[in-house]
Amino acid sequence: MSATAPDSRSVPPAGADGAVPAAWDELVTSALLGTDRRPPRPDGDQAHGPVALLDAAALHTVRRRAGLRPATGAALPPAAPPDPRPPLPVAARRRLAQLLADRSTPPGGGRRGTAPDLTELIPQWLATAGARGFRAPAELLPALLDAARARSDLRPQALAFAGPRGLWLAGLNPAWRFALRASPSGGRRPGTDDPEAVHRLWEEGLFAERVALLGAVRAQDPAAARALLASTWSTERAEDRLMFLDSLRAGLTGADEAFLEEALSDRSRNVRATAAELLSSLPGSALARRMADRAISCVNPDRTGGVVSIAVEAPHECDAAMQRDGVTPQAPSGRGERSWWLGQLVEVTPLGAWRDRFGGRTAQQIVALPVADDWGGELHAAWCRAAVRQRDPDWARALLGTPSTPPANGPGTASLAERAQLLAILPAAERAEWVADFIAAHGLSEAFQLLGVCSVPWAGPLGRSVVDALDIARDAGSYPWSFSGVMGLSERCLNPAEADRLEVLTTTPDEPEGASPGAGGYWSEAFQRLVSTLRLRAAMEAELTPEPAPDAVRVPNAVAGQDVGSGPDAIPGPDGVPGPGAVPRPDAVPGPGAVPGPGTVSAPGGDQCRAR
Repeated sequence: MSATAPDSRSVPPAGADGAVPAAWDELVTSALLGTDRRPPRPDGDQAHGPVALLDAAALHTVRRRAGLRPATGAALPPAAPPDPRPPLPVAARRRLAQLLADRSTPPGGGRRGTAPDLTELIPQWLATAGARGFRAPAELLPALLDAARARSDLRPQALAFAGPRGLWLAGLNPAWRFALRASPSGGRRPGTDDPEAVHRLWEEGLFAERVALLGAVRAQDPAAARALLASTWSTERAEDRLMFLDSLRAGLTGADEAFLEEALSDRSRNVRATAAELLSSLPGSALARRMADRAISCVNPDRTGGVVSIAVEAPHECDAAMQRDGVTPQAPSGRGERSWWLGQLVEVTPLGAWRDRFGGRTAQQIVALPVADDWGGELHAAWCRAAVRQRDPDWARALLGTPSTPPANGPGTASLAERAQLLAILPAAERAEWVADFIAAHGLSEAFQLLGVCSVPWAGPLGRSVVDALDIARDAGSYPWSFSGVMGLSERCLNPAEADRLEVLTTTPDEPEGASPGAGGYWSEAFQRLVSTLRLRAAMEAELTPEPAPDAVRVPNAVAGQDVGSGPDAIPGPDGVPGPGAVPRPDAVPGPGAVPGPGTVSAPGGDQCRAR
């Protein structure tokens, strides 16, 4: 029994016998508390009890429905914009429906079974479909938006694939408003060639609209974007200034230096830090030169003793000028202040300054120099952060060292997370080769983060190195669940062409003495799942391959009096009915006589969007 009724607050009229029936709220209270504790007020000669309560509720509902006035029909939404991209092939459309229907399945991490984890393949499918320029089927847009709402990692690719019709549909459902915020075209944005409209939106628009506007103006005219930002800078909130300043990252040039130098004096510490970070990305900026002068005064070549080494004298104080340039004076817990200040100075210093400081030596030669007084770890860690910030592959190679060297003994940092950041700077092929050699030397226990920065699908040597390491772990009877993360990555990243070669690993091996109980069965299931996932990815790739258009066969159209093709691009007649022999394509445009099914919203082009 529903606990609500239309307009239930009004008092119903008296019955024919003069008795006033019980109000809906009273009936609900009786139902919740029980008719023994709260008997409903009787209608005339009605008896008490549960049956009488249900009779009164039914009578009340019929009375209300009979007296309900028809509501005024809501205005139809504006028509959806056209999407000129080609439709998905039929098989790919079915596959997408399957992937979206399976997205509620729990994630795989360590799960048993041999079936592929479809939810982990959605990002890869969306990337391939988007790269090949297909448009999303209109009937699957609701499920696609639901998936993007549930998983923020899907949003960029899902919204790009959904296209203009996805944004149109998102505007009709408050649950999908995230799509309008995430898309630059989701909010109102005037043409950048209309200064008056730009100024009005900048003064009156919502924050998300202003951020999108600033990005659009900057893409067309960086100087105009800076002027627009400067016009209201002093009146903006600190959190808004931070977001606006961050939008200058795109297309950052020396022309932005003057504005960023002024932002170094901002009253917000976060704004000052962001301005300093952006200025440090400009090697020729005055801030970069100031930081380089400070760092070089602390790090010097030491030629005493006949062997060149590195002498370090960390700063003794963090003065106001250093703080203005972005140096944070308060060190984290457990960290010495002087080493903290030194690391910040070295991190921002242009790496080219060290070549001059050390007599023209290369990055590899500088990193190989001994560092006095145990400052090597701090200095090398700061150089690692500088190489990542400045995207310098020569310094990245020098700090990574050879793959066979244990991380704790390497020239740079022992942190695998920082090593992964250094690897991301290298070209894809070199990155894959380095990680493959690292796995061959050290196994998989420390390779998970490194594998995450390698291009997909993994290159042949890297894929073979991973599979060989998994096979060795299986034969050794290792604890199998500790490799579930690498196995999950392999399902998504191995080249699908490796599936046949891996078939031999799907058998259950004999468990050696001392092996984890049940390890053989787990490894068998894990490799079966890996093979089935690789074959599914190969099928998905084939389904997204554009189909060549067959030659059209012209046949007379008895309905429209014109010819239509019999291939997948056949065009229906004016009433939406194809002529004899015509095979309409899956997204064929229905004519004026076509009637959409219940619960659908017609979009231009004939696709049907399920409204919510």
